[in-house]
Amino acid sequence: MNWLVVAAINGFLAVAAGAFAAHGLQGRLDAHGLSVFETGARYHMVHALAIGLAALAARNGASGANVASAFFLAGIVLFSGSLYLLALTGVRTLGLVTPFGGLAFLVGWAALAWAATKLV
Repeated sequence: MNWLVVAAINGFLAVAAGAFAAHGLQGRLDAHGLSVFETGARYHMVHALAIGLAALAARNGASGANVASAFFLAGIVLFSGSLYLLALTGVRTLGLVTPFGGLAFLVGWAALAWAATKLV
């Protein structure tokens, strides 16, 4: 998979989500719902950049960087996705998925750290 393309697409989507929160959701969500959505967008952007970083590490021969990218993408879908849906629908059971996304982010960072040791 071309992880740099995935990173760019997710960066685009994160900016779009942030703009949607700032301009499309003002007045439609209460302060808590807006905060939840914005948290999803913030983590989405950070991990889009992390996928890009891992993609560059993979191109330099860091084994494990592709694994990191996969976990970052899973985290975006589970963590940010569940927060987006929770904020928009109010279905609180969606919050049960969020910690699994957070765990995926942590595994991604650990995999990237391991991959980075292969570059030195």
